Amino acid sequence: MIRIKNLHKSFGDTKVLKGIDFTFEAGKTNLIIGKSGAGKTVLLKLLVGLFKPTSGEIWYGDTNFLTLSKDDIRELRMEVGMLFQGNALFDSLNIEENIRFPLDMFTKKTLKEKRKIVNYCLERVELTGINDKFPSEISGGMQKRVGIARSIVLTPKYLFVDEPNSGLDPKTAIKIDELVKSITDEFNITTVINTHDMNSVMEIGEKICLLDQGVLAWEGTKDDVLNTTNETLENFIFASPFLQKLRKRALSNS
Repeated sequence: MIRIKNLHKSFGDTKVLKGIDFTFEAGKTNLIIGKSGAGKTVLLKLLVGLFKPTSGEIWYGDTNFLTLSKDDIRELRMEVGMLFQGNALFDSLNIEENIRFPLDMFTKKTLKEKRKIVNYCLERVELTGINDKFPSEISGGMQKRVGIARSIVLTPKYLFVDEPNSGLDPKTAIKIDELVKSITDEFNITTVINTHDMNSVMEIGEKICLLDQGVLAWEGTKDDVLNTTNETLENFIFASPFLQKLRKRALSNS
């Protein structure tokens, strides 16, 4: 799990995060949601070490992330997978080389061993046989799945996912959600997802953190959402007419 305690982040005089306390649990899909400017992306970047907090604590299990040496951070990075919003695939590398990249960087495995792992990861995301293709030769949804394959190639304990369904059609978005959820379950990963997709919230939101103007405004599960009395969550979630109908149906059946 990952725990954050009294986390603050400011840029100059602008306070972006104002004392966040939250636990991202292992084996669950932990979602960070909120309006644009709420602090979601800043929080995600703090968790992976791209930003340093103004104050507060970040704990990976029993390890205080903020006190680690460079060598210790490198060791921890081997336990971290990341799926970026834009996939961040290397155009000049084929699919196998893209997925193999973390293995080349962090391990001393033989090429044969690496290829075996790559093929397993491709099979896991249902993309066998595309090793020699380049990113430009496959669809956006397939690129996203390649990104997932690369993110799990080191069998991570922690997986960070930034807007996984951005730019995808609804059917492909559902497939990506299912993949992330099943991988989280299979490897007992602490998965943290930054998303605007309310379908993702309702399908895979096992633990949800709602940020509003830099504070933790609400936390709960997808099952808690439909019965919420939290005004901030209501204003955010039920801006969607579809979810308004869902909520009315749930309340009428309760």
